[in-house]
Amino acid sequence: MNWPLFSVIYSIAATVTVGVFIIGALVTGFNQIPHIQIAVVAGLLLSIPAGLFFTKKVGSITGNEEGYNT
Repeated sequence: MNWPLFSVIYSIAATVTVGVFIIGALVTGFNQIPHIQIAVVAGLLLSIPAGLFFTKKVGSITGNEEGYNT
């Protein structure tokens, strides 16, 4: 696994996913702090599989799946 690539993709995916969940919670009327915290935790957890998926896709495209500098 290419961990540097995963960390970059995860940070982007987490930011986007958490933002979408927070906006969704605010628009639907869940605007108390516990609801926002649940949206943040759910976004962070759902970003892990998305980060893994896109890391493998980008790694297979570039041919650098293992993270070695060749």
